[in-house]
Amino acid sequence: MALNIISNYAANVAHRNLTAADKAATSSLAKLSSGSRVVSAKDDAAAMAIGSRLAAEIMGLKQAAVNTGQAASMLQVADGAMSRISDILNRMKALAVQAGSGQLSSTERAMLDTEYQAMLSEITRISADTEFAGNTLVSGAMVVSRTSATAFALTQGVQDIIYRGTHTTSATNSIAYNTAGTFTVTTGEGAFTGTISSSTNNGTNMSTGTVVTATLAGSTNKIDIVLNTAFVVNTTRATGTLATSGSSSASYTFKVGTGTVSAADDISVSIHSVSAASLSVSTTSITTVALANAASSAVSNAIDDMQTYRSQVGASQNRLEFAAANIATASENTESARSQLLDLDVASEMTTFVSKQILTQAGVAMLSQAQRMPQELLRLFQQ
Repeated sequence: MALNIISNYAANVAHRNLTAADKAATSSLAKLSSGSRVVSAKDDAAAMAIGSRLAAEIMGLKQAAVNTGQAASMLQVADGAMSRISDILNRMKALAVQAGSGQLSSTERAMLDTEYQAMLSEITRISADTEFAGNTLVSGAMVVSRTSATAFALTQGVQDIIYRGTHTTSATNSIAYNTAGTFTVTTGEGAFTGTISSSTNNGTNMSTGTVVTATLAGSTNKIDIVLNTAFVVNTTRATGTLATSGSSSASYTFKVGTGTVSAADDISVSIHSVSAASLSVSTTSITTVALANAASSAVSNAIDDMQTYRSQVGASQNRLEFAAANIATASENTESARSQLLDLDVASEMTTFVSKQILTQAGVAMLSQAQRMPQELLRLFQQ
């Protein structure tokens, strides 16, 4: 090879190899510091795409696991309420049997009936008061709807909705009711709310003549709702009046998957109402032997129904536990698949890094030597 001082082929080769070794060492160092085999899409575009989707799936599964746990907790709250009501029914059964015995006078039966009626009230109170995250669990479901698309002009003996103040009405106004005793009247101004006490609402019929005043935060306007025969449950009403429709159970749907296919990703649970009315004991009493015997039979039926409702809740809890176990397994396997695609084999990469580091150091040394070679030609001029 000719000797020259303009082109230094050896230095160019050394520089190219040094650049490549340094680039490889830098890439290896980035992977080691991040712990990921795919730092950017250029490292493995397909693995990054699949891995990202798997990571999103894992996050969804983790939230589904939380949902399942909360759902199980919700059902446990419902079962706890049912357990207490079951205890109350047992006490009512004992009172009814005691009142049905001939050695008692009417005065003594009246005393027993005082406790019996208190037990009935407590059943309804527990039913209406048992909540989880704002959802009433064991009081069923009920809504009040209009049979007319016009603005409120509801009359059934007396006017049902009375506006106080200057209101904006429209065909989109609506009224809703839940068995916790809250009315919500939605108008163009917002949602007016008012609540009635359990003494005027037993979850089935509302005491006529009661006035519920609905208010809106930040507004002086009010809406009076007069309860009358228009509010009797499951009764067909004339156009322009209110009709209350009720259900003896409330349904809840829990998201236990990461997709949107309800059959595969949702679990629906129905919790039956356990109010005194739903258990068909709300009108019972034990003031006479005949009434006590009838109450005893009704309470026995209510106890049987209660166990049926509790078994349904228990079955749903077991199903949720299996769903939670499946989610845990799916999350574990999905994480393993993501790890195979994206996680770094540190031992292997460390070997690569050491190799590239040695090549970089050697490249620096060789480039230094190649830079000296043209200087050797100076000796020819010194002869």
